[in-house]
Amino acid sequence: MTGREAHVVELVSPDGVAVGSDTVSSAHSAPGRLHRAFSVFLRDPATGRVLLQQRAAVKTRFPLRWANTCCGHPRPGEEVTVAAQRRLFEELGIAALDLVEVGVYTYRAEDPESGRVEHEYDHVLLGDLPTGTTIVPDSSEVADLRWVMLPELLTEIAADPLPYAPWLTGVATRLFFAPAFDASERPGDR
Repeated sequence: MTGREAHVVELVSPDGVAVGSDTVSSAHSAPGRLHRAFSVFLRDPATGRVLLQQRAAVKTRFPLRWANTCCGHPRPGEEVTVAAQRRLFEELGIAALDLVEVGVYTYRAEDPESGRVEHEYDHVLLGDLPTGTTIVPDSSEVADLRWVMLPELLTEIAADPLPYAPWLTGVATRLFFAPAFDASERPGDR
């Protein structure tokens, strides 16, 4: 076991209380062990669009599926926002920026290709990407990027969920209804 699969994650109870730790590899082996994770959405404050990434082909879980801007796991005891900022830099070359938690989404999904399991207590985070920020995707993490309005994204997923990571509907819905993503920023409400 090498690389990210050897990293340690924090196992949690269904209400998010830390109960131990395990490696990424073991936590994602069937039947899956509930562990802390995060899903970041970066928003263009000028347009309200959010940045999606297509997961790299080498990912062990749900490769080439579209997901939120960045995902990952905090180390045991690590602040979720600190871990998220680290992964934003590793995956997209984006230096630290303010992130706010907008909710939590718990899910379990088995990758039909690899048999690996995502069973995560997922903290949904939002950050505004400053205008002019350079994004430098790591090709071992990210296959592609695109900007989208949330209502458009939710409509696309409802029409054909296969191209999307199984957690994307849940985390996008948490974001859409979060106070930090207020109604004045939603298309059709302007």
